[in-house]
Amino acid sequence: MGELTLCCLGVSHKTAPVSVREKFSFKGEELENALLRLNALPDVDECFILSTCNRVEIYFTTRSQTPFKGVIEFLVAQKGASVEEITKFFYRKSDQDAVRHGFYVASSLDSMIVGEPQIVGQFKDAFYTAKELGTVGTVLCRFCETALKVSKRVRTETGISRNAVSISFAAVELAKKIFGDLNGKKVAIIGAGEMAELAVKHLISNGASEVFVVNRTLEKAQKLAEEFGGKAFPLTELETVLKLADIVISSTGAPGYVLTPENVLPALKARPDRPMFLIDIAVPRDIDPALNDHEGLYLYDIDDLQHVVEANIKERLREAEVAKEIIEGYVQRFIKWLRELEVAPLIAELKEKAEAIRKEVLEKRLPKLGLTPEQEAEVDNITRIIINKLLHQPITNVKKKAVEESTSQVVQIFREIFGLSKE
Repeated sequence: MGELTLCCLGVSHKTAPVSVREKFSFKGEELENALLRLNALPDVDECFILSTCNRVEIYFTTRSQTPFKGVIEFLVAQKGASVEEITKFFYRKSDQDAVRHGFYVASSLDSMIVGEPQIVGQFKDAFYTAKELGTVGTVLCRFCETALKVSKRVRTETGISRNAVSISFAAVELAKKIFGDLNGKKVAIIGAGEMAELAVKHLISNGASEVFVVNRTLEKAQKLAEEFGGKAFPLTELETVLKLADIVISSTGAPGYVLTPENVLPALKARPDRPMFLIDIAVPRDIDPALNDHEGLYLYDIDDLQHVVEANIKERLREAEVAKEIIEGYVQRFIKWLRELEVAPLIAELKEKAEAIRKEVLEKRLPKLGLTPEQEAEVDNITRIIINKLLHQPITNVKKKAVEESTSQVVQIFREIFGLSKE
């Protein structure tokens, strides 16, 4: 048998378009059946499948000299794919590379948006599904539990998920800088753009209270207002709404400016000492940039928000480098544990052989010495200590060599030196 190896065969947003990724995805009952079939392969000891919209990865342990052959054949049969297709789009990782990749994935360092929070839940679900089906054992349980621990440390000890990296989140971040606390702030949405809706949802989750929806078509405004538990207004009542709203998000398809000094400034005057935050997510723009020159008005357009997003992405990437340092320590500790696990049966065999020799000699010699029971117990204890001291250095060395060199070669040499039976 070869060395125990942890492998990953996968495809992701970095290597293939969605048309390829969706072909190889596993969901629900199909995922469970696939796990059981994979685990039944002669070369696969343990396995689990991580399947999301951005990646499909099969993690497995094997002792095969051709570790990926059986899993690729399984995918060909399961998904009607060709070997050439898998060769083109899939990556193959083993040993340290597979462990490191898995830890990066769980910590969102390999995500489309670095620092996004969904992946850790998806990783956890994949692990628990496999655990429930019994397709993971000692090695992959330890691997997954370590990956989840690593992910938690990365999130708590770095700023990888701290800054907004979407337009809608960036709007919320800017609103917090202007108002400090969003509790009780009133939000108006003009138009029905998807990004504007998302921004409103995020504002509400951060404490904003009342929502006003303004649309050229009142029916559309009412439908959207119901979703937020807000109030609907026709476009003709825009100025009334502006007098009430603290945060205004505009996302219409109008050919010209919807918000101008003519309708915004009277509304601002009617609400003294209350600033107004204007967010223009429309292209072409909905809000006249001349409003930027007036005190009490804070205007940001799509480019301003994009600059915030880009700056935050750079910051996340800097934090990702810190995260990699944290992860590397866990990678090395896991590999050390895995290699030591490999030689554990060998060490146990050596200890058993030494103990059998010790007992055999004592059983033959002790009766001839005429010792008292107390003296016999002391001799037994002394010989046990001698054996332990003699074995300590060889055991320490074999663990060290197993990490540094080929485990199978280390095992073979160790067996020859101490005359242990062949596997």
